[in-house]
Amino acid sequence: MEELKQRIREDGVVLPGNVLKVNQFLNHQIDPDLLYRIGQEFVELFKDQKITKIVTVESSGIAPATMVGLNLHVPVVFARKKKSSTMNDNLYTADVFSYTKRVTNTISIDSKFLSADDHVLIIDDFLANGQAILGLIDICRQAQCTIVGAGVVIEKSFQEGASLIKEKGVHLESLARIASFAGDEVHFVGEEN
Repeated sequence: MEELKQRIREDGVVLPGNVLKVNQFLNHQIDPDLLYRIGQEFVELFKDQKITKIVTVESSGIAPATMVGLNLHVPVVFARKKKSSTMNDNLYTADVFSYTKRVTNTISIDSKFLSADDHVLIIDDFLANGQAILGLIDICRQAQCTIVGAGVVIEKSFQEGASLIKEKGVHLESLARIASFAGDEVHFVGEEN
């Protein structure tokens, strides 16, 4: 998605440790017009699938997932990182390690929101080591859902996440694939450095 790549070039900031800060438009301050077009792009990429639910992890995945759900007119379900006092014991759970925050969270979705009848599209903002999406795949498999695919806004292709997801047999589509941060600049897959 060329518009997204341009926005990453203009507003993204490369930080030490292979971190890309995109809080100008994606995960702190949100550009709703760009996010709406991101939602449309995912709908186009998965248009031949019968999708009944969008699944993501709180919190940064909620905005792009909601835009996909809005475009498809289907519910968005997000896995919580902390158990709410209103959540019962009928939960699907998975442990997810965050390399950015250096913590393991047990993510959970109430079992009433996923069933074997659901055809789920997983959406997330970033893919690096793949732990969040792998956790969502685990939860969807516990619920016996059909996983139609996973859509990622920004993929760090130089890390192992994409290959781990594909090894699970899940169709993966990423809108912006980063090859490296050489020279503290963003270099996309398929572009010359």
